[in-house]
This record gives sequence, C-alpha cells and structure tokens, in this order.
Amino acid sequence: MHGVAFRQADNSAKHCPFSITPTTLSRKMYRHLRQVTPLLAKLIHRVSEDHDFLQTRLSKMAKAEPFFGRLLALHQQAHGALGQRQALARKPLLLLRTDYMDDRKLGAKVIEFNGIAAGMAPFGQRATELHHYIKRQWPSVYQQWAENPHASPADNQGLIHMAAGIAQAANRIQSHFDPNAEQAPTFLMVVQENEDNVYDQHLLEDALQQLGIRTVRRTFEQLSKELYSGEQQRLLLAGVGTIDVVYLRAGYQYQDYYSPHREEQVCCQALSQTRLFIEQHYVAVNATFSQQLATSKTMQMLLTKLPVTDFARWGLTVTEANLVKSVLADMQPVSAATIDWFNRVADHSQWVLKNQGEGGGHCVFGDAISHTLSQLKEQEYDAWALMQRLQPRTRTTPAIAVRDNQASEVSHLVSEIGLFTVFFEGQPMTELDGYAGYLIRSKPAAENEGGIHSGQGILDSLVLVD
Repeated sequence: MHGVAFRQADNSAKHCPFSITPTTLSRKMYRHLRQVTPLLAKLIHRVSEDHDFLQTRLSKMAKAEPFFGRLLALHQQAHGALGQRQALARKPLLLLRTDYMDDRKLGAKVIEFNGIAAGMAPFGQRATELHHYIKRQWPSVYQQWAENPHASPADNQGLIHMAAGIAQAANRIQSHFDPNAEQAPTFLMVVQENEDNVYDQHLLEDALQQLGIRTVRRTFEQLSKELYSGEQQRLLLAGVGTIDVVYLRAGYQYQDYYSPHREEQVCCQALSQTRLFIEQHYVAVNATFSQQLATSKTMQMLLTKLPVTDFARWGLTVTEANLVKSVLADMQPVSAATIDWFNRVADHSQWVLKNQGEGGGHCVFGDAISHTLSQLKEQEYDAWALMQRLQPRTRTTPAIAVRDNQASEVSHLVSEIGLFTVFFEGQPMTELDGYAGYLIRSKPAAENEGGIHSGQGILDSLVLVD
C-alpha cells in the first residue's frame, strides 16, 4: 500500500521483507555516527575532487580490475592526465550511504561506502513509519516483540531530506542559467532496463514532484540517442528539454553499459561515453566518475591505512581525522606476503575477502578465503582486499520477520546501519550538517548476505537506549 515493494518478472509487485519491531542502538553510538558520517562525506567529496590522488593511488587496482580500469580511463579522459588537468563543467552532487555494523568489542565500523546508486532512503523512512504505526495500532504486540519497549525511536526523514537536497541542487543549476525560469527544474534518473527496484525509485520521484521538480527516467541506451548540448554547456534531452540533475541508479557494473545491438571492439565503450558526455555539461551529477572511484573498496583501504596527519591534504584537522579513523576497520591489501601470513597465522574466521563489486555476493568468508586466494593470479591481487570481519551485537530477544506474506520468528538478528548524507559541491544540503536519514537492514547472524535484494535481509528501523 505504501510502495515498499519489488517489481516481479510478470510486472506484479512483491512486498519487501520486514521486521515488525525495531532494533536498538546505544544513544551514545548513534550520536557518534551522526557526528562522524557528515565528516566522512566531506572527506569523500574532497578525495573525489583530488584527481591526481585518484589516478596515482588507484592505478594498480585499475590494472587488476577491468571495470574499474575502464572507470579510471574515463576519469582521465574527462579530467586530463597528471599535470594536464582540465576542469569539467559538471557539478558533483554526493548522495552517499555509509554502511556500518556495531561490533560487540570495537564499536561501529564502516563496512563500505555507497557512492553510486545509493538508494533505499525511501524504504528506510517507510520502515520507521511502519514501526510507529504498529506501536500505535497494536501496542500489546509491539510490547511483546520489542527488544526494549521503553527505547526512544530515532527520527528518520530519509526520503524527505534526500528529495529536499536534490531539489536544492536542481534549483541552483536552473537559476545559474535563468534566475527567473518559470518551468520546473528537471531531474533525470538513469535506470537499468527491466529494473526491479522501481518502487523505491518512484517514492523518491514522487517526493521530488511534490517539491516542484519534473522527473524523467532513461536507460543509458536511450540516453545515447537522446542527449545533446545546448548553449553554455547546457545538457538537453530530446522531447524533454533542459536537464538540471542526473542521478545514476545504474552504472556500477559492466552490464549497465552493455547493448546487444552494438558491435564494439571495446566492450561497453559507447554507453560509457554517454556517461562522459553528461559530465561534460553544466549539470548536477551523482555519481561522478570521481565519486565512484573515491568510494571503491581499495580507496576505503587506503584511507584506513593513512596516518592521521595525511588527512590534512583534504582539509581535515587531526581531531577530525581521528574521528574518521575511529570508524574504519582494519584492511589489508592482497599480496604474496599477505597470502602467506593469512594461511600460516591468521584466524580465518576474523577476516572477509572483498573485491570491488557493488551490492551483495562479492564477499568470501572463513576457510573459503584461502581457496579463493589460491585461485587468484598475481595480476589480480590488487582487485581484492582483506577486511577485518565484524562481530555485531545480536538482538537480545527473538523478532518477527514478515517475508512473502508469512510471519516467522527469528532469533539472533544482527543489523547493518546505513546513514545517508547529501552534499552539493562540497556543501551540506540538509540542516543536519548533510545528514539525511538512515536505512536499517537486519539478518540472522548465521547468514553472510544481508541485502534486501540479494540475501536474507529484512527492513528494520532504529530505537535508542541509554
């Protein structure tokens, strides 16, 4: 009824799995995350605009990982080579979701940065609203299944803040060209063909429309034929007109740039050039090539290993750098020496092996890590990283999960906490220093994959305890 669903192959809708009562987090930890997450967003923005740093520090990973090799080549094509930098017209709009787990001993640590297609703020807000509704409508059921019936709900206006931030960026771009424009600013969402996550996207589009923003949807294939340039590097779309914001919900995998109708010597070159064409115009863009590179697993590892004094490069004080470091878990590059250490010394249960992939299904756990490492060729090492495995606090009481219209009791749930931030040209777009709400996904502790799409995750919300 409220649009919290996935589209099915037959064009029917299926509700997202959800819990009927929220998970708890200490108020102290919540405040810490609220403080550090906007700081991380500021850091990611500044790293993403440090083109020399991206090119030099990610070159080895790009040689090992073909998709990121293509991204880095497009980045160089856009910004020029080292010492020959050129300014692009595009204006960076950073819609970032930083995902954490609250480790039982170490506290909350970053799992990953999601800088492209960072969706589900609408679903996060709807989950919070659902739990408020259950508490009001069925108080005895809520009391029975709540982990702590007296905990305070953490406010979550993710959909509202995300839409408001995007709308501000759209209005600023339009005002640059015509301060007295009478037509609505236009928001372009780049989507995958046959997208199943259309409901989360439509909730955002509807919120933008209520703020006076016109919304359109296109695939890269469609855009390759419909985009063109106007005066003063204005981006135009055939049949629509001027474009003020481009939001990529596609573009994080080769498949998004592949067209079966094209014969290409270099895979996916034509449609990736469409993305480059967008960045060559005066338009707000999320995600830019730079933002996608800056939120890669390899960059996360590099930032984890930097000494605090090095963060001054991006304008962070030592105090701010220590705050950032407080939420970064240990990561190790893959090398012959690391593999030898891992096989001889390391506790395999305490590590996760990750590649550069976005979404679920890209992690290797436990004893399977040694097998995967043994299969890697040396030239593939830099595409992977070892990350300290987090052991999150489990929910102390059983919970009720609803999946496929069936309720079941689930014990030992653990939760992944995603905090959203909205920055435009490095400036926060909300009154909360850029913070824009959260997404909670819970899963049984024994399950490795906790995604709502690709795993045993369920939508959840957050309440706070002292």
